[in-house]
Amino acid sequence: MKLFRFAPVALVALLVLTGCPDRSRQESATSKEEPAMRAAPAFNADSAFTFTARQVAFGPRVPNSPAHIACGDWMVAEFKKMGLTVREQPFEAMAWDGKMLRARNIIAQFAPQASRRVAVFAHWDTRPFADKDKQTPNAPLDGASDGASGVAIALEMARVLSQQSDSTAPAVGVDFILFDAEDYGYDTATQSKLENKLAAQGTDSWCLGSQYWSKNLLPAGYKPSYGILLDMVGAQNAKFSREQLSREVARDVVDKVWNTAARLGYSDFFLFQDSPGITDDHVYTNQVGVRTIDIIDHLPIGDDYFPAYHHTTQDNMNIIDRRTLKAVGQTVLQTVYAE
Repeated sequence: MKLFRFAPVALVALLVLTGCPDRSRQESATSKEEPAMRAAPAFNADSAFTFTARQVAFGPRVPNSPAHIACGDWMVAEFKKMGLTVREQPFEAMAWDGKMLRARNIIAQFAPQASRRVAVFAHWDTRPFADKDKQTPNAPLDGASDGASGVAIALEMARVLSQQSDSTAPAVGVDFILFDAEDYGYDTATQSKLENKLAAQGTDSWCLGSQYWSKNLLPAGYKPSYGILLDMVGAQNAKFSREQLSREVARDVVDKVWNTAARLGYSDFFLFQDSPGITDDHVYTNQVGVRTIDIIDHLPIGDDYFPAYHHTTQDNMNIIDRRTLKAVGQTVLQTVYAE
């Protein structure tokens, strides 16, 4: 799904930290007497599970496919049904194999009049080939966790927020920004025998939607307080460690989210451990000054950054766990309500 950027310093840090949580941070989240949080409404994991399954039911959401178009139309209709202000950002981009992709980013705003805002990012497309699958490397995949789960959490958050009165709504506006064409990238580990036609242009083959958005901000001049990227956030036994770029650009937001998760009882998902940087949509949102952290399924031990289902046909509804959806959704919702 993504091209790693393992900085040497990050590798050293990973070796030191592997299996050894940052206990000082963890203790600060759990042992000190914390002020009471403004309680957020309940995040409904059953609803988020249904939103995940609904996307998967369209079939693989690969740009240029009928399933992709139909799923995009459905998401736009859902956000509008909830009363959010919705904008679409169509664009075309060349993929690494030379194919021109017709894609669109989707922006749905809750409380668009609020001056102070928080962004929730996710990608809604799926990879066109399960290139890590040993049996069927050319098969399309469902992208249940890698794609659909992040969108499902965004949709459920939007549904919950849409039901709040003025007195129970958060003090900030929330923008749900769903990027397209994120996962149609060139993987040097699995596709080295193929030509990456974007290499000569110096263009990253991943994250095409966030690259386009960062050069064509919508809303224009967009400047939220911070952003949270949700990627691969629905699988059973998911683990979220503190990614390098997230720590470097927005350590306060990382601490806010991870400490909130700890206070809610979700430290078995949100690990107080650091991990190397990764090329994901937050790279491009950060480049335009939107301080963004990445919540992504990654256990910082072993040789592979990604879990076993990544870019295989195993990424289907069988791996989706309501507990994981609840942990991430409630944590992010509570983080918004703490503003």
